[in-house]
Amino acid sequence: MKHFVITTMFGTLVVLLSLGTVSAGSFNIDAVLATNLSSCKAAPSGTPLKIGYAADFSDLGGFADKPASQAALYFVELVNCAGGVDGSPIKLIIKNIEGNPEVTQRVGHELMAAGVSAMLGPPFPDFGEPLLQVTAGKVATLFVASTEPMLANSKALSYLVAFDDTAQATAAAKFALQQGWRTAVTFSAPGPYFGYNPKIFSKVFKAGGGSITADYNFVPIDDMDFSTQANKMASAGKAPDVVYSAMLSFQSAVLRGQLDAAGVKTNYLVTDAFEATGGYFTKGVEGFYHTTHSYPAEGSRVKILADGYQAAKGAPLENASFGGLAVDALAVIISAFQSSGSMDPKILGAAIANADGVEGATSNLSYSGANGAPSKPVFVHRVVDGAPTLAATIQ
Repeated sequence: MKHFVITTMFGTLVVLLSLGTVSAGSFNIDAVLATNLSSCKAAPSGTPLKIGYAADFSDLGGFADKPASQAALYFVELVNCAGGVDGSPIKLIIKNIEGNPEVTQRVGHELMAAGVSAMLGPPFPDFGEPLLQVTAGKVATLFVASTEPMLANSKALSYLVAFDDTAQATAAAKFALQQGWRTAVTFSAPGPYFGYNPKIFSKVFKAGGGSITADYNFVPIDDMDFSTQANKMASAGKAPDVVYSAMLSFQSAVLRGQLDAAGVKTNYLVTDAFEATGGYFTKGVEGFYHTTHSYPAEGSRVKILADGYQAAKGAPLENASFGGLAVDALAVIISAFQSSGSMDPKILGAAIANADGVEGATSNLSYSGANGAPSKPVFVHRVVDGAPTLAATIQ
């Protein structure tokens, strides 16, 4: 068997691995993840299923798209080595959008001109929306790591692969209530993500019998002085049961340090931004809870993916959760190809809207009746001795 890999440092990666055949409807992710790359099947002669990836390798989106692209390339190797899909190899074309909206649109045009049947997209709406202006409902776009609800629209063939922020914040509120926490303080900022998650959390938490005792504004990334909020919380007399925010990991660690210094002892519950910004390498976050996309339990698909990648490549997968989401996206596309029997972008893209129970790496995914945001579990981790432990799985 021959592997063809063309790589440019800042441009395009193309992988076309010609291998055997898997009959329609028989794609088995567990069998694929168990594939031995040293003993692949014979090459099929079918037309390649082309999938594009408008990936952000800049400092903005690289935290997600670098490990996601690593896992995507590896999974394509596995799928094709295990026999391809219905007589066709998968061809994955990855282009760097460079954290730039104009480059994003150029990449979108290039991938469409290359004849892709579906496309993977970057994590932030700042680049997702320009990409959708190009695809314009003509090619299904699956945003690998985004949780932004505004990018989910099945009529426009625009899909999330992760849970959306409505599901994320709802799960966080349910988890808080399950812990017996009845009072909460939120930190929020205007706009999506930093404001939307606390808003949904507060709504669900109060509906479940909880009370939001205060909501404090902050400036994402920049704020490092929370002394005013800490003094107000200290003067309130009784600390809240939990502090909830969508802060980045280093900011939430600073907040915790200043609240501790003011004598406010409480629990901390944060979003997937914690893991995305190096939470487990941040000092001062022991005991934190955070929502995320998977848990690498022994025998889980995401653990098998990470272990297999390291064994095959001689280096660890940078982030198993984001890598797992990329595999989820590819599994959804493969499932839609098999169910529709078509590589036509519109037909394949429309089939995703009806996908139900697709076997992914992080979990199974269902899009039926979900308008582009999949139904899937939210995992809650707790930091114990600097490592993730599973605190809960919220469906």
